Amino acid sequence: MTADQSFPATPLRIAAAQSLVTAGDVEANAARAAALIEQAAADGVRLVVFAEKFLTGYEPELIDADPLRHAVTEDDPRLAPITEACRTTGTAAVVGAATRDAVGVLRISALVFGPDGALVTRYDKQHQFGVEPKIFAAGEAGCTVELDGWRLGLGICYDSGFPEHARAAALDGCHAYLVGALFSTGGGRTQRAVWFPARALDNTCYVLLANHIGATGSFETCGGSAVWGPDGHLLADAGETTAGLAVAELDPVVLREVRAELTMLADIADRDAAIADRPRTRVTVA
Repeated sequence: MTADQSFPATPLRIAAAQSLVTAGDVEANAARAAALIEQAAADGVRLVVFAEKFLTGYEPELIDADPLRHAVTEDDPRLAPITEACRTTGTAAVVGAATRDAVGVLRISALVFGPDGALVTRYDKQHQFGVEPKIFAAGEAGCTVELDGWRLGLGICYDSGFPEHARAAALDGCHAYLVGALFSTGGGRTQRAVWFPARALDNTCYVLLANHIGATGSFETCGGSAVWGPDGHLLADAGETTAGLAVAELDPVVLREVRAELTMLADIADRDAAIADRPRTRVTVA
């Protein structure tokens, strides 16, 4: 099975957002997300991506101790600032959160809001790290979101350390791989610097990382929210410590040129057949 090699018709301007967050305070962090969405929209951004568990910070024990307070549901009224910011600016957003379903199962999720403010879908983290499997259920399917003709594969943090995760997105026809994460100082800096350009070059797709800054949970994070081109080159970087946005324009002409030169997706179809057959959610954001 080969990847769909069709291309979008027009560029897409995207942003990776980073900000300090308040531990466990969903309302305050939703307000921060809304402000960053509005800031991005003023710069012509069409889609903003936020870090893993942005709405609480990386606080697994805190979430486990009081899930009713710290995990959100899909109809949670505390999401209202985000839905309103998306609706009023016509900007889509992918926001990291701990989520709770009707029977109380907890997951690490990326909530996708359309430019009309509607919650379109939810991607749940598939590859868990450290204490996470004791608290959260793992996701069962990948997720591709289509916006303005661009197919965007979603990942959360440790997902990006497994090459087949980004490969599954590419084999589903994705033009970009978007990851909300927590990477800390020390080893996290190396992982950020190596994994993301590798995922871009391996799959000839744009790659975005939205990371935390400052301290969250037991971690001191390394920031560096960024966007890489389909040839692995860095396009935008928000820096290690400053709240703000890494903004880049995804260009279909560049994507086409890179894939014409680097033909890996077409050349390893037989090896990747099993990856391509795994479950995947596909949604279009209007």
